[in-house]
Amino acid sequence: MDTRFLDDLTPGQTFVTPGLTLTEAEIIDFAWRYDPQPFHLDAEAAAKSPYGGLIASGFQSLALCFRLFIQSGVLAESSMGSPGIDELRWLAPVRPGDTLHGEIEVLEVRPSKTKPDRGIARLQYRAANQRGEVVLGFIVNHLLRRRPS
Repeated sequence: MDTRFLDDLTPGQTFVTPGLTLTEAEIIDFAWRYDPQPFHLDAEAAAKSPYGGLIASGFQSLALCFRLFIQSGVLAESSMGSPGIDELRWLAPVRPGDTLHGEIEVLEVRPSKTKPDRGIARLQYRAANQRGEVVLGFIVNHLLRRRPS
């Protein structure tokens, strides 16, 4: 995919990533490292939880959705980082065997008033599973380069 610069993005534009399937082992490994709660770590304990079984950490789902978009290459030459994420919501549990893909929509494109070589693009990320259920959503404020002249 060709890199998009700030000037190439328009509100309403969308991108869809390929999917990736989460295994039980990946869910447990991530949980041990970053979110060691019983419903992420132990199938038996998770069965007794309100979730009725093992679920992925929301942070893992967030990282996976972000990774899939970044790996698409859309912002490969233009990304300068991000000043933050807004409106993060975990909407449904992600279970072993679920395949997530990202659906990303451009909400706003705002050139910088003080630094003409860059600006902010607000992108709405949604991760959906193989059944089309949206499992999480968040907005990333991407700091992007403008197209070189």
